[in-house]
Amino acid sequence: MWIVLGIFAEILFTVAAICALYIVWQMWWTGVQSEHTQYNQRQSVSWSDPSKAAGSSKGVSIAKAQNGAPPVQPQSADTGDIVAQIYIPRFGDQWQRNIVQGTDMTSLNKHGMGHYTDSQMPGQIGNFAAAGHRNGYGQPLGDVDKLKAGDAIVLRTKDYWYVYTYTSYKIVTPDHVEVVAPNPDDPTAPATQRMLTLTTCEPKYSTPTHRWITYGKFKYWAKVSDGVPQELTHVGQNGKVQFINNQQESVFAKLPSLVPIITALLVIYVVLFIAAALAWRWPLRRAIRNGEVKKPDPSIYGGLTRLQPGIKGIRILLVLLLLVTVALAIMQWACPWAASNIPILHQMSNYVAVNN
Repeated sequence: MWIVLGIFAEILFTVAAICALYIVWQMWWTGVQSEHTQYNQRQSVSWSDPSKAAGSSKGVSIAKAQNGAPPVQPQSADTGDIVAQIYIPRFGDQWQRNIVQGTDMTSLNKHGMGHYTDSQMPGQIGNFAAAGHRNGYGQPLGDVDKLKAGDAIVLRTKDYWYVYTYTSYKIVTPDHVEVVAPNPDDPTAPATQRMLTLTTCEPKYSTPTHRWITYGKFKYWAKVSDGVPQELTHVGQNGKVQFINNQQESVFAKLPSLVPIITALLVIYVVLFIAAALAWRWPLRRAIRNGEVKKPDPSIYGGLTRLQPGIKGIRILLVLLLLVTVALAIMQWACPWAASNIPILHQMSNYVAVNN
């Protein structure tokens, strides 16, 4: 009975570990993959680096607020093209996301945020509306509930900055499509002002039944060639004005997938396994065969450890290498499959665009 209970406990532990891996995949690795894709896409369009724009010995220049109607950029975009980059200092100095054309699954899961194709472009009179996940995939709008009146929301296109201030929010059901209309307050009337709308899921950590709608009003525009908006600068320790975001890709985001790590761990395991087998063979199994110790009780992980060659420390290390490799393989292949094919996980994974 104790043997059966022990094996059952190991099975429960394994199931719990797999569930934990799914959470890690959903909450962290999907964000790493999204960051990788966004960084590469920013590099591909060759936009200028804001931290060096109009720089001088005193640091970056603060872009002058321009008068008059702002220019519209871009005039149009194909699905997946970068429309703008968005900065919200309330979410942290390093918070930055791409906004691409379209709110399809690929755009939201891989490219940061998506621009509603029927809404206006930056600079146009009307409503620039974008969607982003609240949870997973880098959770671009995970902290949307922390915004305070007057907070800056800044869009950057290739040549221009568009600065908005946060005004209000509301929570609606998905059928309230008027929230992204040119004039959300009265969809039947023409738009008379420039505004911004961000939509995301609500609640945050369960099946999204509603949408959290964030509104901002246009404040001013500026030229990228003139520098950086005041809202995106701070004075560094050296007394120079600096851009708050250094646009550096994280270490893990440099990886296109977990396959290189999985491959490296397998190579290390095989080399260590062969070396241990040649040096020590299987001392515990040899001792059992010679009658020096009694046969151990059945155990999943204990049995796996006994199958490894070498002394105890080497066998434990080999098992750990195997377990970590399997864990990464689950995150690489099993978790995405589960999120796509298991209905309850599909609903809870934010795998569907917010305007479904």
